[in-house]
Amino acid sequence: MALVSVIMGVYNCKDYEVLENSINSIINQSFTDWEFIICNDGSTNDTLQEIKKYEKIDNRIKVVSYKENRGLAYALNYCLKFAKGKYIARQDDDDYSELNRLKVQVEFMVNHPEYAIVGANAFVYDDDGIWGQYIVEERPEKASFFWNSPFAHPIVLIDKQALDKVNGYRIAKETRRCEDYDLFMRMYAMGCKGYNIQEKLYNYRIVNNASGKYRAFKYRIDEAKVRFLGYKKMSVLAKGFPYVFKPILIGLIPQFIFSKIRRNQY
Repeated sequence: MALVSVIMGVYNCKDYEVLENSINSIINQSFTDWEFIICNDGSTNDTLQEIKKYEKIDNRIKVVSYKENRGLAYALNYCLKFAKGKYIARQDDDDYSELNRLKVQVEFMVNHPEYAIVGANAFVYDDDGIWGQYIVEERPEKASFFWNSPFAHPIVLIDKQALDKVNGYRIAKETRRCEDYDLFMRMYAMGCKGYNIQEKLYNYRIVNNASGKYRAFKYRIDEAKVRFLGYKKMSVLAKGFPYVFKPILIGLIPQFIFSKIRRNQY
């Protein structure tokens, strides 16, 4: 039985070379005691056929699939049904991990069992290469969730027992674009603690024109609901209430200004 289960959801992949780089970054990890569960989330193009190739390349890779697109939270929960590892690692289909990522995270988790979530910093890249860095707070507290999620979702390693206690990802209308934010707040509400290793162990793909699809106002309202419920569960709503409206206010900023602000963050 593998110590780490890596989980990935894929839907209508647009660039198979980027996908290949992502999958290979797990295959080539210096830490080898893993299984990799890739879920085809109802793709309508050749994504399923493409990812099935990797099952033949490495027997630690398992592809699971269903016909209807259900969203990332459902896909990740579906992966969890097959996961046998003590720890769950995330990986996005358009990012890639540094080759020592799992080794560093697993060693930290084994030596610090008081933490249920272990993240890290990352390089930020696009088609032109690395152009920034994603730096996260080392020891997030409940108040760290006020501004943004203090964990970069695709970089985390999570204790599966703790994940099972909150029943995995919550599937709801309001969690469509922030299933990770919701998950981490529910885990903190349960008493879990998290830590971010201050090393860049991941390469996080962010392109300017990608930010628009996440800024639809309906998603901003959804995030506000997630914030309200999360702060309430963590018993920090009184202090965090003004931040509930942050995503709505950001949604009012013109796209070209938002893109500049976003890029300057890194």
